[in-house]
Amino acid sequence: MDVINRAAVPSQPALRQVGRRAVGLVLAACLTLAPVADAAAQSRGGLIRDAEIEATLRAYADPIFAAAGLDTSAVQVHIINDKRINAFVSNGMQIFIHTGLLTEAKTPNEVIGVIAHETGHITGGHLARQKEELENRTIEAIIGLLVGVAVGVASGNAQAGVGTATLGQGIAQRNLLQYSQAQEGAADQAAFGLLEATHQSPKGMVDFFRVLARQEALSAINQDPYMRTHPLTTSRVDAAEAALKRSPYADAKDSPELMMRHERMLAKFIGYLDPLSRVMITYPEKDQSVPARYARAIAYFRASRTDEALASMDSLLAEAPSDPFFIEQKAQILYDRGRLAEAVPLYQEALDLAPQEPLIRMELAEAQVGLEDPSLLEAATANLNEVVRLEPKNARAFHLLAIAYGRAGNAPMADLAQAEEYLARGKKKDAKRFADRALQGLPEGSPGWLKAQDIQFAADQGDDD
Repeated sequence: MDVINRAAVPSQPALRQVGRRAVGLVLAACLTLAPVADAAAQSRGGLIRDAEIEATLRAYADPIFAAAGLDTSAVQVHIINDKRINAFVSNGMQIFIHTGLLTEAKTPNEVIGVIAHETGHITGGHLARQKEELENRTIEAIIGLLVGVAVGVASGNAQAGVGTATLGQGIAQRNLLQYSQAQEGAADQAAFGLLEATHQSPKGMVDFFRVLARQEALSAINQDPYMRTHPLTTSRVDAAEAALKRSPYADAKDSPELMMRHERMLAKFIGYLDPLSRVMITYPEKDQSVPARYARAIAYFRASRTDEALASMDSLLAEAPSDPFFIEQKAQILYDRGRLAEAVPLYQEALDLAPQEPLIRMELAEAQVGLEDPSLLEAATANLNEVVRLEPKNARAFHLLAIAYGRAGNAPMADLAQAEEYLARGKKKDAKRFADRALQGLPEGSPGWLKAQDIQFAADQGDDD
C-alpha cells in the first residue's frame, strides 16, 4: 500500500504512514508515487491503488459487468480515500467508490449491490446525458472537480487543485452527480436484474438502504454525500424489499473465500489508514486470525516497527507460502526500508504467482530501477512496457520508463515516455514539447515515431486540464 499526493519522485517506496510508491495500497491524487506527508492526517482525498484490493473488487464487479453486457476490461473501479459513504459514475465507464463505503459494508454482497446499482447508471446512460463535458477528463481531473482532491502533481504543490474553475464557477459536485428519482429507481431495477442474473441476493442492497435510512435524520451538512446525490425514497426501499422477497436467491450467501477477501481488504484499509493505537484496539494481539495479523503487520510497518512487521508477515506466509499478496506486502516492507536487493526477488515471486497484476509488475520494475544496476534495466523496461500496455494512462509507469530509458542511454525513447506521462496527466503543452523532442531522435516511421505523432495530435486537442 502506498500514499501519494505530490510530484513523481523516483524515491523509496511504499506503504507506511508516509507512502511512496504505487505498490500495494497507493493513496494518490494521481498514479504517481511520491512521498506524502502523513497518511493518517489525510482524512480525505486521493486515489488508493492496491493490487489485492483491486483484485477483490474485480471479483465482486466482473460478474455484474458481464451480466450487463459490458466489456469487463473497459469498466474501471477507482477507490477514493474518503471516510464518507459514497459511490458514483463518471467519465464514461468509470466507477468511483469511497473507502468509507467499503469499510462500512459488512459483506461483499453489500458492495456488490452498490456496484450493480452504479452499473445500472452506466447502462442507462444517466450521467452521460446530464454532464457530457466530463467524458474527456482525466481521472485526476475528475477527482479534483468532483471530490475536491488536490491534484497539483506536476507542480509538487499538494494544495493546487483544478477546482471548479475548469468547468465554470457555477457547477458544483451535487449538480454534477445528482440523479433524478426516476433514474435512481431505474438503476435499482437494473441492479435487481443483474443480481438475479449472477445468482446473488438483493439483501445487500436492502441492508445498504437501511444504513442510508439512518442518515435521513441528519441535517444535510452531516449526511454522507451518497444521500444527497442518490436520494433515498420510500418507494426505493419498498422496491428493494419486494425484490428480496421474490428473488430465488434471497438466501444466497457470500462464499467463505469471498468473505475472507473482504475481511482482508478491510484489514488493509484499517492497517494503512488508522493509527497503530486504533489498529491494536480493532485487532488486539490476542486475535490471531489472518485479517488481524495482516492489519497489525501493516500497522507495525507504518510505525517503523520493521522486525515486528516482518515477523507478522512471516507467520502469514508460513500458512500460505504461495499467496502473492502476502509476498508482495513483505517485499513492500523491505523496499520501503531501503532493502531493495531483498525486495526484488520477492516481487518477482509475487508476479510469477499473479502475472495479471500490473501494480505488482510496476512495483518490481520500480525496485529494479531503484537498485541502479545496469543489468536490471532491460527487465525493468520490459515490465514497465507491459504495465503501460495494460494501463495506457498510468502516468507513474511512464515516469519510471523515462528513467529506465534515460539510464540506458536511449534519450529519444526517454523523451517519448515523458511525453506519454504528461499526456496521461493532462499536461498537453509539456506532452507536445517532449513528443517534438522524441521525433527528432526516433527513426521515421518507427512505432515510437508514430506514437510521438499521435501524442502531438492529442496534445493539440483542447487545453491542459
